[in-house]
Amino acid sequence: MDGVSFSFVVLDSCLLMPRQTRKIALIYDARSPYDLKVMAGVAAYLQEGHRYSVFIEENALKDQRLPDLRTWEGDGIIGNFDDPGIARRVTQARLPVVGFGGGYGWYTEGSIPYFYTNNKAIATLAADHLLERGFKHFAYCGYAKSPINGWSQERQEAFVNHLRRRAASCDVFDRYPRSNHNWATLQRSLGEWLRTLPKPLGVMAANDNRGRQVLEACRAYDIAVPDEVAVVGVDNDELLCRLSSPPLSSVEQGARGLGYAAAALLDQMIEGRHSRKRHYVSDPTSIVTRQSTDVLAIDDPKVAQAMAFIRDHSSDGIKVPHVVNAVAISRSGLETRFASALGYSIHTAIRHTQLERVRRLVSETEMPLKQIASETGFRSVQHMTTLFVAAFGQTPGKYRRISAI
Repeated sequence: MDGVSFSFVVLDSCLLMPRQTRKIALIYDARSPYDLKVMAGVAAYLQEGHRYSVFIEENALKDQRLPDLRTWEGDGIIGNFDDPGIARRVTQARLPVVGFGGGYGWYTEGSIPYFYTNNKAIATLAADHLLERGFKHFAYCGYAKSPINGWSQERQEAFVNHLRRRAASCDVFDRYPRSNHNWATLQRSLGEWLRTLPKPLGVMAANDNRGRQVLEACRAYDIAVPDEVAVVGVDNDELLCRLSSPPLSSVEQGARGLGYAAAALLDQMIEGRHSRKRHYVSDPTSIVTRQSTDVLAIDDPKVAQAMAFIRDHSSDGIKVPHVVNAVAISRSGLETRFASALGYSIHTAIRHTQLERVRRLVSETEMPLKQIASETGFRSVQHMTTLFVAAFGQTPGKYRRISAI
C-alpha cells in the first residue's frame, strides 16, 4: 500500500449472462503489492467460468488522465479509495461502484460499499508475534501523516495501545513522508534512531517497504538482526521480503479474498441486487515468519550467544559439544541456563533451528529434498522427513504442495 501511481484497467467480461459482455473498470495502485493481491482476487472471481478480455492503460496516474467516468459507458467500477481525489472521481460515476483500500477515512463517508483492511487487527497480530518471542522493548516505524497514508497512523496507534495494555512502551519513528527520495538521509536517521533504543528490540514496520528500510539501516549500523532488532512488516510482498537481508517476516492481509468478495458484490449490484451493508472489514490471515523475527529475546548472555552460534552453524551438522565449546562454559552449566531461559535443551534448540530452515526451503523454493537435507545438516532425506513430520504433522512434500496453493 505504498505509492500513488494507479493503473486504469477495463475488463470486458461475461459474468452471469453468457451472451452479455460487461465492462468493468478497475482503478488501483499499480505499485502496491496489496492492491495487486486485491486484483488477483478480482481476477479469480472473473475467471470462474466466464470469458473476459483485459485492456490496460499502463501509464502512472500522474502521467495520465482517467476517463470521464460520468460519461463512460461501462457497467461497474472497483476502485482504490485511499487517494481522496480518486475516490471523488469514481463516486461521480453514475454506475455501480465498490471501493477498497487501507481503511482510512472513506469508511465514515457515503453510501458506496467499501472493503477495507482491519488495521487494528494487523497491529495486534504483529504486537503479539513480538510479545510471544519474549521482547520487552518495542518500536513502530511508519510514515509521516499525509492524505493518502492514514493507514500507517491507524496501525501505529493500535500497536502502541495494544502494547500499553501489556504494560509495555513503544518508541515511534514517523519523521519522513514516503515521498522522501533521499535514501542516505533516511537511512542515517533510521540508524541513529535504532542505535539509541534499548535492545533486544521488536519493531513493527508500517509495510514491507518500510521494513526493508529498517533492515538496511540495521546492516549499515552493525545492528544484528534478529538478535538485537527483530522486524515484522505488513503486506507479505514475497519478492520484497525475500530480497530483504535477512528475509522479512510479514503480516498477510488476506487481500486476495477481499478482491474476490468485492468483485462478487459488484456483480450482484450490476444485476440490480443491492446490499444495505456498506462496510466490509478484511481481517489479516497470518504472519509469515522469516528470519527477521526468527529469534527469542533472551536476557541470559550465554544462552543468547549459544543461540546465535546455533543459528549460524545449525546446517553444519553441529552437536551439543560444539555449542558448549563456542560459549566456553561447562555443558551442565549451559544446559541449566537453557532450561531456565528457554525451557528446553541445547539439542532441542539445534533441531528446532534446523527444522525451521527446512520448512522455509520447502515452502519458498523448489530445491530437491535431498539437497535440502544436505544443506540443513541432516544425514539423509528419511531422517529429515521423520523429524519434519513429528514437528509439523505432514511430510515435506505435502507441506510444499499446501504452501503453493
